[in-house]
Amino acid sequence: MDGGHRTDGGAADRDPIDDCVHCGFCLPHCPTYRSWGEEMDSPRGRIDLMRGVRDGALRLGPVVVQHIDRCLGCMACVTACPSGVRYDTLIERTRAAVERERARRPDLARSTGDSLHRALVFGLFPHPGRLRVALVLLWLYLHSGLRRLLARLGVLRRLPARWAQLDALAPDVAVGWSAIAARLPAEVAAQGPVRARVGLIAGCVQRVCFPEVNQATLRVLSAEGCAVQVPPGQGCCGALSLHSGREDEAKSFARALIERFEDLPLDFLVVNAAGCGSHLKAYGELFAGEPAWAARARAFAAKVRDVSELLATLGPVAPRHPLPARVAYHDACHLAHAQGIRRQPRALLQGIPGLTLLEIPDGEQCCGSAGTYNLMEPEAADEIGERKVSNVLRTGADLLAAANPGCVLQIRKLLRARGADLPAAHPIELLDASIRGATFPGSSPGTHKPAAGR
Repeated sequence: MDGGHRTDGGAADRDPIDDCVHCGFCLPHCPTYRSWGEEMDSPRGRIDLMRGVRDGALRLGPVVVQHIDRCLGCMACVTACPSGVRYDTLIERTRAAVERERARRPDLARSTGDSLHRALVFGLFPHPGRLRVALVLLWLYLHSGLRRLLARLGVLRRLPARWAQLDALAPDVAVGWSAIAARLPAEVAAQGPVRARVGLIAGCVQRVCFPEVNQATLRVLSAEGCAVQVPPGQGCCGALSLHSGREDEAKSFARALIERFEDLPLDFLVVNAAGCGSHLKAYGELFAGEPAWAARARAFAAKVRDVSELLATLGPVAPRHPLPARVAYHDACHLAHAQGIRRQPRALLQGIPGLTLLEIPDGEQCCGSAGTYNLMEPEAADEIGERKVSNVLRTGADLLAAANPGCVLQIRKLLRARGADLPAAHPIELLDASIRGATFPGSSPGTHKPAAGR
């Protein structure tokens, strides 16, 4: 395992592992520690494991790896830490080191089932073209009666938890195939004077499973005076790969994306998925050790803005129409903790006439999605997510707003399991509806049906 950066060269070479002073401030903020009360499933416990392996006091074995795998990477500990420990950097480099060790150590090899599952996840989700094909198959599965038949025969109940999770998280697919056939325009002109020239990073799951979010983003940016370019042929940003220790794969995706955008005369690069945004902003760190790419990666990252971040900076110019609704806003971890963006999406929602913004109790806690975490650790993800869903329902909201596709899929799944019909939307969709004077499902108060007794 990578021993870190410990040398005798002074503070600049100090291993960030040694910044942890074991104060324990992270413990109540860590979802897995709250679930199990296990020290080794807390941030400081995992840092202890990293330090032990680095110093030779521990062997990197299956038990250590299990505790590393159980981390969501939600970064709530980064927000809570008074010492500024870069746990995000530590967990990503540790997972990359673990994956390198797996390649040469049989005792760390994954089971056949685990390997097949991961091959499916990483062979599908970072590839928009493959996702579109999968969405066609999903439509047939949902609307041919096959899903109902399998459920009636009890097949779904007997599936391994990871495979059952894929079924449970399946997004709604539009009957008219619009979600499957949707394509983004190469350019969208600004309405009125051009205030900024921006490029839209279309994403993977966002682009295919939630095409309405990108369409709403384009309309809002145009209405607020942005000239938008959407370069064709965009692939994955590499976030899912890096968060799972697949560093080389993540860098390959990142290089391709940088090349798509770097020659365009753009002021900003806009992203509307929280997990992608936090990763894109860290491209400079990802390529810090590669002279051929370091400067290019830093220049790219410097232009990246979450859509709410950019709009809050520009200020509103398009008129807003009333959208009467009680909206609970969910802080996506990679927006709030990783990027420190909390005020901006709330400001956008509060600027909509008639909208009442509701805070979710214990809102800083993760929903359990965490990139691919709910696909790899479904039982733990759902245990964590149940706390989030209980708090969402306590708000009595008509709508849930969340700025990350994985969060929406995870929370929707758990709401359905409780029999709660609560629409979910990206904040940019609500702003788009307000600017256009359109209605939005759930924008009439009292339209959702909470589960009885919850």
